[in-house]
Amino acid sequence: MNVQTKPSKLIKGSTGDWEVVIGMEVHAQVSSNSKLFSGASTEFGGEPNSHVSLVDAAMPGMLPVINEECVRQAIRTGLGLKAQINHRSVFDRKNYFYPDLPQGYQISQYKSPIVGEGVVTVDLPDGESVRVGIERLHLEQDAGKSLHDQHASMSAIDLNRSGVALMEIVSKPDLRSSDQAKAFLTKLRSILRYLGTCDGDMEKGSLRADVNVSVRKPGAELGTRCEIKNVNSIRFVGQAIEHEARRQIEIIEDGGKIDQETRLFDPDKGETRAMRSKEEAHDYRYFPDPDLLPLEFDDAYVAELERHLPELPDQKQARFIKDFGLSIYDAGVLVAERATAEYFEAVAKGRDPKLAANWVINELTGRLNKEGKDIAASPIGTTQLGAVLDLIGEGVISGKIAKDLFDVLWIEGPDADPRAIVEQRGMKQVTDLGAIEKVLDEIIAQNPDKVAQAKAKPALIGWFVGQAMKASGGKANPQAVNELLKTKLGL
Repeated sequence: MNVQTKPSKLIKGSTGDWEVVIGMEVHAQVSSNSKLFSGASTEFGGEPNSHVSLVDAAMPGMLPVINEECVRQAIRTGLGLKAQINHRSVFDRKNYFYPDLPQGYQISQYKSPIVGEGVVTVDLPDGESVRVGIERLHLEQDAGKSLHDQHASMSAIDLNRSGVALMEIVSKPDLRSSDQAKAFLTKLRSILRYLGTCDGDMEKGSLRADVNVSVRKPGAELGTRCEIKNVNSIRFVGQAIEHEARRQIEIIEDGGKIDQETRLFDPDKGETRAMRSKEEAHDYRYFPDPDLLPLEFDDAYVAELERHLPELPDQKQARFIKDFGLSIYDAGVLVAERATAEYFEAVAKGRDPKLAANWVINELTGRLNKEGKDIAASPIGTTQLGAVLDLIGEGVISGKIAKDLFDVLWIEGPDADPRAIVEQRGMKQVTDLGAIEKVLDEIIAQNPDKVAQAKAKPALIGWFVGQAMKASGGKANPQAVNELLKTKLGL
């Protein structure tokens, strides 16, 4: 894929502009109740070594048995990535010293992965759209966890994660900035969550990214890449790329050369540091696992899984734009998380979709983000927010009162009734023209200079509207105020 880089994406060095080239290897923990080759639980947070079978502990004579649910989830993910599904794939042994994988090797896939080439389309805030190629998706085991802070002279090993199924999703080097890389990972996580194939919880390690970074002069050959291992937040991915690109540029501009190596990102210092020299495929001495037959399935098996796929973010976004008349941006924000999209649809049903989108995006999501909650923890349900919009539509409350009502509902929780609160607290907007006229007469009498300005420039009528709303505590009907003002000022 020929990727064009805008000048704004280039990094300025002392010898001119540089282009950063980024590819990612994303490790996504498969959503399944048991591990890839054993029946042990995958539940997070158990006591150390409480979810370990004899297979996971590599006891003599124990043989791996493939978990079909993990296979299904990998195929479903491949379909969601518009990728080639390989009807025959092979499990290989990747030989490497794993202190926290008792077998002493990892069962992975090398030459024959379960999923081949695909594509993810990423929309960026500036309106740019980037197509990121997917090289492959393969299944492999996760390793356990080494704990170095439990004892003064020994490391402890927790094998609960050992043998848990991972999907390694490898992108092509199509990304050209830290913003693109963050947007790609966000979109990929969204697709996985829609499909239900990975929960995408980076704090629990369910989604981790290895980031390959190299730099070159625009149009030149690809440079030597360094791999930043196990980055566990989207924000850190951006920071790691920014630091690593500048580090490489400085080395080259000082006359040095980049060593191909594996590095770690230190979020406290905001920098990467060397971990080890990068292995090549031959260093792992891959060979087909003799305990596992090739994995084979037919077209009908794939077709049945495809038939039950949910509507994915791109499809949902296109439908929101077409059916609800939303902007590309608003539809994109709403579909980023499946739960938010479903919340919006419930609120928008039978109502003005643009008004519903505005309230879900600005008021609800804004408040949730501020308090660090996700939409599942929202104290305001879809029925309540729908009732608020109905009250606005019926002219019972104004937009200003609606925001006050929203604050009350946020505190009182999901059992509160918006209509009852409006009645009890006297929050109805004033539509009595006599009462509004009295307020306007006072404002007009006290501000003859503003009256003259408004007559000369009718756009200044907004000042009077604002004063009237203020005087009525936000309860005056803005439309009635506008109409009366135009009559009184002869506009």
